[in-house]
Amino acid sequence: MRKRIIGVILAILGVGAGYTFLPELWSLIGLGSNRWLTNGLVNAIIGLIIMEILAIFLIDAIERVIIKIEKNLIRQKPEVIISTSLSITVGLIVAALISTIFNRSHVFFINTILPIVLMILLGYLGYVVGKEGFGNLKKLFNLRQRKVEDDKAQILERKVGENFHKYKLLDTNILIDGRIYDLAKTGFIEGTLVVPNFVLYELQYIADSGDSIKRVRGRRGLDILNKLRSEKIVPVKMYEGDFEDIKEVDSKLIKLAKVLDAVIVTNDYNLNKVSEFQNVQVLNVNALAKSLKPRVIPGEKLTVTVIKNGTERQQGVAYLDDGTMIVVEDGRYYLNKPIEVEVTSALQTDAGRMIFAKPTHSKRELREKN
Repeated sequence: MRKRIIGVILAILGVGAGYTFLPELWSLIGLGSNRWLTNGLVNAIIGLIIMEILAIFLIDAIERVIIKIEKNLIRQKPEVIISTSLSITVGLIVAALISTIFNRSHVFFINTILPIVLMILLGYLGYVVGKEGFGNLKKLFNLRQRKVEDDKAQILERKVGENFHKYKLLDTNILIDGRIYDLAKTGFIEGTLVVPNFVLYELQYIADSGDSIKRVRGRRGLDILNKLRSEKIVPVKMYEGDFEDIKEVDSKLIKLAKVLDAVIVTNDYNLNKVSEFQNVQVLNVNALAKSLKPRVIPGEKLTVTVIKNGTERQQGVAYLDDGTMIVVEDGRYYLNKPIEVEVTSALQTDAGRMIFAKPTHSKRELREKN
């Protein structure tokens, strides 16, 4: 598509240049009397043919330059692009107004060279002002009067730290996993969730698979994505772009994360390692789940002090140093005494963790009786 557009532009330039400049060229070389060469249509066709020949050698180089410009524009914030464009436009308008003074002169240097130099200079100054002065411009337009309810009330402006990344890229595995939906509902995810089109295409491909297991996984991923978008728990955006020169979806994700200064949310171990190697931050849901596991496991022995009776008969209640409640079976007989207990189970609730245990000596006594 890009090459076609470049080809059309070069063709238009060839037709225009041939129609405009070739008659003068024929006159200079003594062929101005030829009625075929003075025909505008013939000159336009000749210009088109010449430009098409040049395009064979130029089109690849022009495309590479355009790709570099596109990548540079993608990295820029939309606000910076808009402010820079406006500043350049103002600079060029000012240069054009000043140039009207020089156009009255009959000296080639003054009526032609100076206006060109002036446009280049003021256009560059507009670019610098638009790009470097964007922060001050933003403050100027965003100034607003803050109201407080009383004299003691203060509004603290939240500053975004260097470690904050606005965009979180979701890969195929994390959507199929489904835990990202539960995590978003808790409010622990900040910023905007971004689902690239190439991830969506991979999900659709899996959902249309002939393998029933893969088909169920793919449809689950699409359902999770639809729930995230419809319930609007967090902002969800689709990224329409693609990296045609990169084949693998994981590599595209890493590239996009670098372009958007985003982090990747995944549960894929391999993607996690490759991203870290390329200095791209990753939020691994499996690592999060592992860090939130209870610190104690069934069968582990603890020494606690029962401090009060439980709600059920013969139960006692003790606490760990971090405030975790331990319900001890037959614990009411050991009030205010240190006792060794063995963990039987652990329960995670919205209010926190709760551990159930029983005294170890009761098992020891049973073994001694046997």
